[in-house]
Amino acid sequence: MTTTINNQGEVNYDQKIKLIADKLHDWQGPIVLISHVDPDGDALGSTLALKRALDTLDKETVLALEAPRYLKFLTKDGELSKPLESLPTGSLLAVLDVEMGPRATGAPLDSADFTVNIDHHGSNPRLGDLSCVQPSKAATAQMVKDLIDVLGVDWTPDIATPCLTGIITDTGNFRYSNTDQSVLATAGELLAAGADYANLTDRLQWRHPKYFEMLGKVMNTVEFPYDGLAVMAYMTLAMEAEVGETDDDSNDYVGLIRYAEGTKVAVFVKEREGHVKLSVRTRDGVSAQSICHELGGGGHVNAAGAKIEGSLEDARNKILAAVENELEAKGFWGKK
Repeated sequence: MTTTINNQGEVNYDQKIKLIADKLHDWQGPIVLISHVDPDGDALGSTLALKRALDTLDKETVLALEAPRYLKFLTKDGELSKPLESLPTGSLLAVLDVEMGPRATGAPLDSADFTVNIDHHGSNPRLGDLSCVQPSKAATAQMVKDLIDVLGVDWTPDIATPCLTGIITDTGNFRYSNTDQSVLATAGELLAAGADYANLTDRLQWRHPKYFEMLGKVMNTVEFPYDGLAVMAYMTLAMEAEVGETDDDSNDYVGLIRYAEGTKVAVFVKEREGHVKLSVRTRDGVSAQSICHELGGGGHVNAAGAKIEGSLEDARNKILAAVENELEAKGFWGKK
């Protein structure tokens, strides 16, 4: 049995990246790449960049992922595969931007000949034959940039563009607190490799016209509990039935309400059949990760999410309780 190598072991980040690069370079069978449900820019960007890099090495690759509408412009015909019910014989499975658990989707996790897990979420339990989890990295795509460098692949605009996409989306166009000198240096190298930043950032903001019709309805639900320390907005099934399907990533509505003056927590709640999904953003030491962990989810300190079974009303009460607990824990609410 292969021993898992994790961040608590004696192997440092650069060594782990080298071990993964060597394994990918030497692998003679298919390499299947997957990420998480509801893929975002980092999920698609990191996997697509790595697939294209491996393709230049004449590797047999499969990227089992369905791109959301706003990211489809990054892909070419035939690059993405529908979810696999089984893995090809002799497969290496590369799981990126998610832990090897229920949120990983695209292929079964238990039938690979070898598994690699690359992620920047600190809550990742570091499973897999080779695991590299580095929470200090702003995006998994930043780790993939390091990996491709070690693979020795020549950078092209086709590889640099999705890699930069992952970094842009997970740093909020370099506005979030995870933007540091290393992030900007990595982005600069990707620009030098031919990524068109102006065009890319413009395209990443395109939305279906119905998105804006829905935006008006979502903004009408905005409320400010806890004397304005929190801001919440909702998308209900009734609203979707009225507007119609947009096939858009509506989670970025949370990116709009998070800038409400005076708030420490922003929560966007999306009603689904039998459950709700929420996206949480925080600042000033308040932990979105703690809030979502209490609700059965996870993520980063300043950006996290969760799924709550039950009705919207029941979920709202649970969400407010978790937000209150975190605001109290950080001294912003309750007894001083």
